[in-house]
Amino acid sequence: MDYHKPVLLKESIDGLNIHQDGTYVDLTFGGGGHSREILSRLDKGRLIAFDQDADAEAESKQISDSRFTFIRSNFRFFRNFLRYLKIDQVDGIIADLGISSHHIDDPERGFTFRGAAGPDMRMNRDSTVTALDIINKYSFDDLRKIMRQYGEVHNAGKVAASIIKARENQDFKDTKELLEAISSCVPPRQESKYLARVFQALRIEVNNEIEILKQMLLQVLFSLEKGGRLVIISYHSLEDRIVKNFMRTGKPEGSLDKDFFGNPLVPFEVLTRKVIVAGQKEVEDNKRARSARLRIAKRI
Repeated sequence: MDYHKPVLLKESIDGLNIHQDGTYVDLTFGGGGHSREILSRLDKGRLIAFDQDADAEAESKQISDSRFTFIRSNFRFFRNFLRYLKIDQVDGIIADLGISSHHIDDPERGFTFRGAAGPDMRMNRDSTVTALDIINKYSFDDLRKIMRQYGEVHNAGKVAASIIKARENQDFKDTKELLEAISSCVPPRQESKYLARVFQALRIEVNNEIEILKQMLLQVLFSLEKGGRLVIISYHSLEDRIVKNFMRTGKPEGSLDKDFFGNPLVPFEVLTRKVIVAGQKEVEDNKRARSARLRIAKRI
């Protein structure tokens, strides 16, 4: 399978500050790039990797290593699985959020507006709701909401109205019909960027990505040893804002708790005062790197 080259690989794995006998978690195994690098730095340590995609599970079988455990599951359940494995806390957690080139390049997965198949966008193909279901069944208000919140589409209402009008006679069947329906909404000379936002909104809704990210982050509070590292790569402003808030305050929404004397109660030391981005060469070699944002924090 053709998986993307990991973005910011050295910077992210260095950020984990790996101890050779430590226990680490890769929450987004994908093609295994980060997991392989972690294993290369371990001696008697242990790595537990998660991914809900069957393709990632197949890829994980290429790693034959007694120190490695793969679990096919959404990372919203990672703490339950750690407890099942009798692991209370770990030394480091890494998550490379977003979509891989493997998903984009497979036309049957329906992640891209350049594909001919119907928009599917399920990270886990065992789930029941697809992007096609959303555009065929959601109300005007719900379509407008996801376009505005998840895609930050400036004319979200016009997009929603265009979809509703186009499906009055019959449901959408493929991506081409969706593109035709919203063609009048697309700003001149911004087609690719605009459609990427529309499809991002649909993908986030299909996979409930924002809520699941928040659930995962809250589990980190209980799963990371003192001194342990949290390393997260995000790719759009919604994710990055949540990650930044969480590392700063311990809460995804960013509200700050204080003690009786008014001193802030923070669970992390943020190690990346400025977000880390890819250099020019990496951006040229890897298109995903263009929007990657790396943040690192230490549990205190």
